[in-house]
Amino acid sequence: MFSGLIISILSLTKHAQEPLNIYILTGQLYNRHQQFQALTDDHAAFLNQLVKRENVDSGVTKIDITTQFEADLPKANINTLFTPYSMLRLYSDLVPQFSDRILYLDADVVCRRPFEDFYHQSLAGTDFVGVLDHYGRWFFHHQQRAFDYINSGMLLMNLDMIRQDKLLTRCRECCRKWPMIMPDQSAINKLAKHKAFAPEKYNEQQDVQSDTVFQHFSTRWKLWPIVHTVSVKPWEVDKVHQQLHLHEYDDILAEYQEIMAELDAEGELDAEGELKTE
Repeated sequence: MFSGLIISILSLTKHAQEPLNIYILTGQLYNRHQQFQALTDDHAAFLNQLVKRENVDSGVTKIDITTQFEADLPKANINTLFTPYSMLRLYSDLVPQFSDRILYLDADVVCRRPFEDFYHQSLAGTDFVGVLDHYGRWFFHHQQRAFDYINSGMLLMNLDMIRQDKLLTRCRECCRKWPMIMPDQSAINKLAKHKAFAPEKYNEQQDVQSDTVFQHFSTRWKLWPIVHTVSVKPWEVDKVHQQLHLHEYDDILAEYQEIMAELDAEGELDAEGELKTE
């Protein structure tokens, strides 16, 4: 997660035309498979210094929502293939630090172009804006339109309206009671009645295009030589080059590697490549 945050922040600061207030949702979470450690104050302080290199008015704030998560556990979906961290976006309405408008991004989303026009669009009468899921749109359907199943890796959320119509409260209840495939994403799509659809360029889940703004490094299906999945994350630099044949972000990835090499040389990384904490 730490590696993904570094790359995401480097990409955002490269293209941002305004100061960035970056909030990182984290928590001390667990399921029957694994214990998940929360992002520490040391992590947040390092990332805050990183974002201020480009703009001193930007900043990073860590939001630990362990308490909120444990008070409303997604019991029916806590042990799925997806980690409990995938559920944290469903608690955004409970975070008082969040303004009425939040751009949510997964840690494997890389920014490629300026995004201010997208961020500042009107959200009147809309819970959130998202992009159709590349695969899921063919299999899941909830509204009176040909395709309506949104990928939750990038969401422009109208928290003012969400707090009024209690969309995320209902999503958490759904995850608590009913087992689902891709639970957080399924709940949002099933229960949202006021969602808007953005072009693929704002959450490109396949190959980068000339107008791509955000590229989401999500799992892909390949048909040759046999049907299989390919999952490459942006911090897996060799795989990005060799499997995806992607060099679009080489400057960002080179800077990421330099940062990690410096931290490693200073003895700041543990055996898993995560920042050591005091």
